[in-house]
Amino acid sequence: MVAKSHEESDEKQIANVGESTNGNVLRLDESERYTYADYLSWNDNQRRELINGVVRLISPSLPAHADISKKISDIIRSGQGACKVFLAPFDLRLPLDGETDNAKICNVVQPDVCVVCDSSKLDEGGCVGAPDLVVELQSPSSIRYNLSEKYDLYEAAGVKEYWVVSPKMSVITVFVLQDKGKFDRGKVYESGSKIQSKTLEGLEISLGEIFQ
Repeated sequence: MVAKSHEESDEKQIANVGESTNGNVLRLDESERYTYADYLSWNDNQRRELINGVVRLISPSLPAHADISKKISDIIRSGQGACKVFLAPFDLRLPLDGETDNAKICNVVQPDVCVVCDSSKLDEGGCVGAPDLVVELQSPSSIRYNLSEKYDLYEAAGVKEYWVVSPKMSVITVFVLQDKGKFDRGKVYESGSKIQSKTLEGLEISLGEIFQ
């Protein structure tokens, strides 16, 4: 067997390098499984998510994407007084087996927009448990991530409605959780159409407002 060089053995770690607040370099191995307790200890300047314990880096948000997220959140806030709307970075913990110990929670994500109508799910760390609506904005690097890993996680956790926004195409795909705990096939809304939420009563958004 040929021994791996130092560079080869560190290849996976390099993708998760950041500088902590005390100046030390933080290296995480993408082959390892981490928990929310680990996540809380990473005091560097890099945004990350955990899905099934696997670390995923979050790319900096583009100004255009941030603008779209704010437009969506502002519209939701204006008509959903009982619900709280949060923009990233906002930690959403999704225990899949009822776990409450930070050392056992392996799913922590930061959706672009997160709507929570049950205030009992909110604490000083963010939200614990499925929100009512999650919105994720697509970029070329996140298409597969949003429509595969995050889709599966949100479905398994019981997120009632999941919107995937494609700024480049000016379309929004809406997935609604069905009675058997599975998302439907999704409905694509194009520029000029309106979305009427199945989950948030009275919420209607014109795509013209979002992509103008």
